[in-house]
Amino acid sequence: MLASTRATGRNTRDMSRYPPGMATQALITNSSKYQCGKFTVGKFLSLLMISGLIYLIVHKSSEGLVSGELHDKVEDRHTRKDSPKIRTFWRKPPRLPPRLPPNEMYKNSSLLRQSPPSEWISRQKKVKEAFEHAWSGYRNYAMGYDELMPLSHRGVDGLGGLGATIVDSLDTAIIMGVDNVVSEASKWIEDNLMKRISEKGQVNLFETTIRVLGGLLSAYHLSGGEKAGGESGIPVTSKRANPELLLEVSKDLADRLLLAFTSSPTAIPLSDVVLRDRTAHAAPDGLSSTSEATTLQLEFSYLSRISGDPKYNLEAMKVLDHMKTLPTVEGLVPIYINPSSGQFSGENIRLGSRGDSYYEYLIKVWVQQEKYRHTSLKYLFEMYMEAMRGVKHLLVRKTIPNGLVFVGELPYGRNGGFSPKMDHLVCFLPGTLALGATKGITKKKALENHLLTEEDRENLQLAEDLAKTCVEMYFVTSTGLAPEIAYFHTEGNTEGGPDGGNKSSEYVNDIIIKPLDRHNLLRPETVESLFVLHRITEDPKYREWGWRIFQAFEKYTKVDSGGYTSLDDVTSLPPPRRDKMETFFLGETLKYLYLLFDESNILPLDKRAILFINGMPSRSLSTCWL
Repeated sequence: MLASTRATGRNTRDMSRYPPGMATQALITNSSKYQCGKFTVGKFLSLLMISGLIYLIVHKSSEGLVSGELHDKVEDRHTRKDSPKIRTFWRKPPRLPPRLPPNEMYKNSSLLRQSPPSEWISRQKKVKEAFEHAWSGYRNYAMGYDELMPLSHRGVDGLGGLGATIVDSLDTAIIMGVDNVVSEASKWIEDNLMKRISEKGQVNLFETTIRVLGGLLSAYHLSGGEKAGGESGIPVTSKRANPELLLEVSKDLADRLLLAFTSSPTAIPLSDVVLRDRTAHAAPDGLSSTSEATTLQLEFSYLSRISGDPKYNLEAMKVLDHMKTLPTVEGLVPIYINPSSGQFSGENIRLGSRGDSYYEYLIKVWVQQEKYRHTSLKYLFEMYMEAMRGVKHLLVRKTIPNGLVFVGELPYGRNGGFSPKMDHLVCFLPGTLALGATKGITKKKALENHLLTEEDRENLQLAEDLAKTCVEMYFVTSTGLAPEIAYFHTEGNTEGGPDGGNKSSEYVNDIIIKPLDRHNLLRPETVESLFVLHRITEDPKYREWGWRIFQAFEKYTKVDSGGYTSLDDVTSLPPPRRDKMETFFLGETLKYLYLLFDESNILPLDKRAILFINGMPSRSLSTCWL
């Protein structure tokens, strides 16, 4: 074929001098000149036919049908000008697997390329295993007590003796699908909690509302209460609690807690309730924390909704109605309030302990009360936005030398000095800012639909900047776990102190950790914000940060015999341990990590989610849909 192609090409060029229609005659005339071994017309036609047959045979053959000798001759010509065409011509077709009908392909799954399981599914499973390990320690050594002391293998009642860990963990177990925990917790509640409520003494209104009442209501919803549990995205096959029983217990507890409201001379509730006596009283100093008085409304309002009794919502909302009448400092409020006078006490302003969840509930109650959002409760959103402007104007600063953004304090009010101190509790704020900016939908969707104002964008950027600072409070320490409180180097601030111990951290010179602030209580605020920010921004860095935090919890706080322990000093290796597992580690910290790594969008934030994420000293997540 090679010789034929080249000869034919040459003859074609030679015949180009003849006029059209005379090519055949010219070919016959010229061929008569070839005698004795030279081309004749017959030889030319025969060679042309043979070449065509060889081409057809070679082209049809799946194996190429190329002899080794001929293949070598072709390879010897690779340096010639037209060699690329020759190589293409002689290249063997690829060997293909046998083709099967579609039905046979699906029967034999080994022939299909399997996608590897998501790394985040594997990591989410690790969080579930951590929850099971934490529960096993509690069940084995402290069942029925409020909290586990994992090192000394015993329980302790520090929250009124209502089995707070059990109730606070139930909705987490439902979300994770840990059926044995759901069964054990539900049975304990059914057998014991009503009796405990009627017999126990003094409890704190705030703590009991967020951990026990909030836990009961969350489990009620996730167990199919008000026929809405399916909207959570939790598989219907998951084990659930008895919603009717949970509602009955919730009403009994809330009826007793209402005494804190109805016994107060003002709209501000008293801080403590004696359950068995159905009485209430103020704290020894006569004051209530601002955050405690204003972090009850989601739970009580939801209970009114599902019970049909408006009294719970009416009493709780009186507090916020009263708060709008009080003077503020650019929307910011002192951390103490007097239930006897209904007025603030002192001038200390901070978003850490005793102040934090006041700001959080302004936006979340506004989201919850959709029916009145743009009418009678519009003031809640206005108060929230004013407060966030005050935060940016009065409390936000940057560190030196690396410019971390943080939220400080005004311990003596607006006219006093600024303190570059930030509690870990303040790390609720990035998630709240993000939720307030997009109302739960993704940043991408909000931008595409032109739903973000310039102020929303500014608040969302602040949320991301603060989240960075919160995780650096972890990564700057020797253990990779955050202290309870951090101070920051700022321009003109001469206050110094020890660093976190991780000399390789870029921010080791930005963050100060004082000796009395080095403890870690397994708090959820940072991972809470990482969860919300990941859902809203869809930025994978928040997952990566959360995974690093989880690994540090696993490495330094896990107790082999069961449970996890708080630490006394996150800057030391090995860190001294405190012998306490707070209820919110199961009720919130592990829950947020589980949701952060989730691939199926369980509990979507854009389904009018109400996050019962409460204030100091813990925050109990309960998610409900309106």
